[in-house]
Amino acid sequence: MIIVAAAITFCFAACGQNNQKQKVMDKKVIVTYFSATGTTERVAKEIAKAANADILEIEPVQPYTSADLDWTDNKSRSSVEMHDLAFRPAIREVDKNLADYDMIFIGYPIWWDLAPTVVNTFIESHNLNGKTVIPFATSGGSGVRNSALQLNKQYPDINWKEGKLLNSPSSATISKWVESLNL
Repeated sequence: MIIVAAAITFCFAACGQNNQKQKVMDKKVIVTYFSATGTTERVAKEIAKAANADILEIEPVQPYTSADLDWTDNKSRSSVEMHDLAFRPAIREVDKNLADYDMIFIGYPIWWDLAPTVVNTFIESHNLNGKTVIPFATSGGSGVRNSALQLNKQYPDINWKEGKLLNSPSSATISKWVESLNL
């Protein structure tokens, strides 16, 4: 009798876990990212793998060159754009309908303690209001906090979750973080 009761209890627990797993599997997740040098792209691909998510690159119409990214040159493209936060670089059309997704990761390198303005172009090109959005970033020295706060302030109708700085993380670190989000 005790063995039968234990087996039934185990069965119910396993079914509950399967139901929870099914709820996670029912959510449609996409990882979007802008990467000027490939660093953020590598992290985005790891997140997509860990979250079993689709992936979408945010591509500027005019790719950034090394000279464009020279933050020490006040006349470089990135410097000019980041000194005029109203600037919106043109981006390529995307082949995904973001309305189809329940959760959206947005990744970017930190520029001047903020998300690059090309990320704003992306957000403003899609209706993300009410969507759950999780920012992640890579950086040579800044944290993600200020950039995430600014995005939240600029786009208050988006359901922003806490951002994460992911500089050279292992696959295990990314998997653990994604798992902690209870997708």
